[in-house]
Amino acid sequence: MTETYYEILRRQGISRRSFLQFCSLTAASLGLSEVGAQEIARAMQAKPRLPVIWLHGMECTCCTEAFIRSSHPLVSDVVLSMISLDYDNTIMAAAGHQADEQLEKTIRDYKGNYILAVEGSASLGNDGVYCMSGGKPFTGKLRHVAKDAKCVISWGSCASWGCVQAAKPNPTQAVPIHKIITDKPVIKVPGCPPIPEVMTAIITYLITYDRLPQLDAQGRPKMFYSQRIHDKCYRRPHFDAGQFVEKFDDEGARMGYCLYKVGCKGPTTYNACSTVRWNDALSFPIQSGHGCIGCSEDNFWDKGSFYKHLPTILPPGWGGIEATASKVGLTAVAVTGAAVAAHAALSAIKQTRSQSRNDKLAVKE
Repeated sequence: MTETYYEILRRQGISRRSFLQFCSLTAASLGLSEVGAQEIARAMQAKPRLPVIWLHGMECTCCTEAFIRSSHPLVSDVVLSMISLDYDNTIMAAAGHQADEQLEKTIRDYKGNYILAVEGSASLGNDGVYCMSGGKPFTGKLRHVAKDAKCVISWGSCASWGCVQAAKPNPTQAVPIHKIITDKPVIKVPGCPPIPEVMTAIITYLITYDRLPQLDAQGRPKMFYSQRIHDKCYRRPHFDAGQFVEKFDDEGARMGYCLYKVGCKGPTTYNACSTVRWNDALSFPIQSGHGCIGCSEDNFWDKGSFYKHLPTILPPGWGGIEATASKVGLTAVAVTGAAVAAHAALSAIKQTRSQSRNDKLAVKE
């Protein structure tokens, strides 16, 4: 009988307390309540291990590098229990024909019940010769493994959108995975790389509920991609106040002002970077002083300079799409001045009314 996740973890010396802590942390990252944590714990104790096959196309392996460095110590144990014992030709011990045999065994033994995770884009140019795996085009291997998969996860922007490989002029005809696999549900987890805890949380969700998480119109899990980085950014109040970094290392930069004018794409980027963050929730690029480059959005590489701002992204009330970021500060001053003037006028009216009441009382006396 196939071991459950809990049995694997206990065999590895993980205490029940640590196991429950992992379930609580995962539930929190998924936006679930304590009931959700209990559901995760029950699923991992009762359900057999869900096989994962991880393929690599055209990519830099940054998704794997992020995944195996998940901040919570238990995550790496779960990842290794779920993946390396089945197939991942980057981190598994086997190689060559031995690895191929393991791949075919997983497909055969878990037909229709394994998850296919793909890192990297696929190449269509010259019959796929620009991306070879085991001496054969990667596209063939991708179709072969996807045929009997339960669902497909596209890790990172390469698999989700094509990323830099698909940037103009795209000589290899690189395409995202959903352009190749059209008959299976595909979960896109974009980012370059995605946040490690987001990756592990999605797999845990699939284990627990045996269904896909709720996806947006682009196929991304809403639990992590439903809000703009801009909306949860700690520098957002500076944006609303018209306080911007004009150039790197100026006084505004030292004051922690908004990075929008130096190219931050947070207002058009949907991801959990500003809430989940990186390295045990230590930081994220904006907190480190660099604007978001929008790496989790489609075609981000070809959208223009990372250091030029988008001129029409403004807070409500700052003049609509005709306004520019340069006018925000002036508008903010004008609005503040108008507010002060209105407050002064209201105070004067109240004072006049009060004086009038006092005069009437004096006459009656």
